Amino acid sequence: MTRKYFGTDGIRGRVGTDPITPEFVMRLGWAAGRVFAEQGGGQILIGKDTRISGYMFESALEAGLSAAGVDIGLLGPIPTPGIAYLTRTFRAQAGIVISASHNPYYDNGIKFFSGKGTKLPDETELKIESFLDQPMTCVAPDKLGKARRINDAAGRYVEFCKGTAANLNLRGLKLVLDCGHGATYQIAPLVFTELGATVSTIGNNPDGLNINQNCGSTDLAALKARVLETGADLGIAFDGDGDRVMMIDHTGEEVDGDQMLFIITSHAHASGRLYGGVVGTLMSNLGLELGLREQGIEFRRAKVGDRYVMQVLEETGWRYGGESSGHILCLDANTTGDGIVSALQVLLALRDTGTGLHEWQTRMSRMPQTMINVRRNKTVNLDDNTEIQAAVKATEKKLADRGRVLLRPSGTEPLVRVMVEGEDPVVTQLLAQELAEAVEKALS
Repeated sequence: MTRKYFGTDGIRGRVGTDPITPEFVMRLGWAAGRVFAEQGGGQILIGKDTRISGYMFESALEAGLSAAGVDIGLLGPIPTPGIAYLTRTFRAQAGIVISASHNPYYDNGIKFFSGKGTKLPDETELKIESFLDQPMTCVAPDKLGKARRINDAAGRYVEFCKGTAANLNLRGLKLVLDCGHGATYQIAPLVFTELGATVSTIGNNPDGLNINQNCGSTDLAALKARVLETGADLGIAFDGDGDRVMMIDHTGEEVDGDQMLFIITSHAHASGRLYGGVVGTLMSNLGLELGLREQGIEFRRAKVGDRYVMQVLEETGWRYGGESSGHILCLDANTTGDGIVSALQVLLALRDTGTGLHEWQTRMSRMPQTMINVRRNKTVNLDDNTEIQAAVKATEKKLADRGRVLLRPSGTEPLVRVMVEGEDPVVTQLLAQELAEAVEKALS
């Protein structure tokens, strides 16, 4: 069956447009309720981030689920990974996230977790889609689902995050947190303060419209300025729904997801708890792969997107993977990407090794990357185009084994993304330009 609504990360769109309308969301709640009721029932949890439309969609989902005869637990504003954790804790049938992650306030989306805190199986998503095309009916009045507010949801998640940190004591550490005016705005300051850190927080005054606006993990300028202004040891930034994290060291340098994944997995390897290799994506920096290789750690690349990283982790039975954007999976701690947990894992590595964040950065040499977008007016199979493949091989030969080439068609625009990675930024830029011109000529 062809998917009509579900994408790779739930259902997303601009609020008020197809399919993200209140009417659709109510029908979605009803359809999901029908499917889960058939699978044995049990309550379904609903959590959200801080965007203004979350109130509307929470009520719409609640109405739809109740009409299907399903009980609802309302979590309020809470990070996406917190919803995954609480779904498992409460033995719920499923968890629903109302969030558009790092996108602006005028976007929103709906994402589901299974009772195990993982992505729904494809067959369940397809079954929900099949009910969306059926007339919406209501159960008998005495069978309507009941809703209750779970008032201690945030506190439970705070304790869970602290529990993943192996008695981590942050006393004496001066931190700046940027919560992106998102779902971590209350929880993250509590976690790090209760672990002993001296915490200064920005991006913690959501008004429903300012989520991810010039703040958070997608815009580190404000965090960098505050770290330098206060003389903090480091800064931590989360995105709107709290599943991504980025850092700033004490000198103001950015620490991205590749670098944090290197720190976390190098520490896990040295501690004897890596249990396998590490998964990145096609866009992960070559420096990560080389740095892990020097330690004898296997590295595999998945397609871009956390669901594809998760797929490879499930296939291999490995624990750690992530993306440059700061979406890091530590499956020995949580079932999904968790910004707070990932930050704590980095701080554990700093504590146990006695090495500062800035010094850790020097242990992984990030390769300069140059990305050039080439417009295309037709669909082509890049692997079958002899001219393009010849140009790629010529570029790879010039890079030897200290560089990398990637051609990736955009999934949303008529573009081919040409990426060249190497040790010398000038050479990398030149080779990327040459390759982009060759691709453009072949496509025209």
